[in-house]
Amino acid sequence: MITVSQILREKGDSAWSVSPDTKVYDALKLMAEKNIGALLVSDGSRLVGIFSERDYARKVILKGKSSKTIPVKEIMTEEVLYVRPSHSIEECMALMTSKRIRHLPVLEENKILGVISIGDVVKAIISEQEFTIKQLENYISGGR
Repeated sequence: MITVSQILREKGDSAWSVSPDTKVYDALKLMAEKNIGALLVSDGSRLVGIFSERDYARKVILKGKSSKTIPVKEIMTEEVLYVRPSHSIEECMALMTSKRIRHLPVLEENKILGVISIGDVVKAIISEQEFTIKQLENYISGGR
């Protein structure tokens, strides 16, 4: 069973964030620079929200607002779902699927340890399945 901490060890623990007062345009530029789909929104060391491409598409563009004038806090998702390093990838997949989210911050004792995406989880699940298949093939063929 692969855990969130194993994913973070492999991919790194970088978690990009902005302040609630950051203009949406600047947040989008950072997301493009880093090739990521979401940013954590933090007030000091406290996580206060998450800003994703979906937030932008649904709350800025479709409502005719200007990304250069509104702050992230006006459109961010305030109710942030998160996981701990000990969560399994299966638990993450279930949460992401049921809540229809693509990014999960990883927290421990209110400290941000990183972010995992649906892509990270799918990659880990595929890797685990490939390992299991190879083990079964070795078992069936008698280890040849």
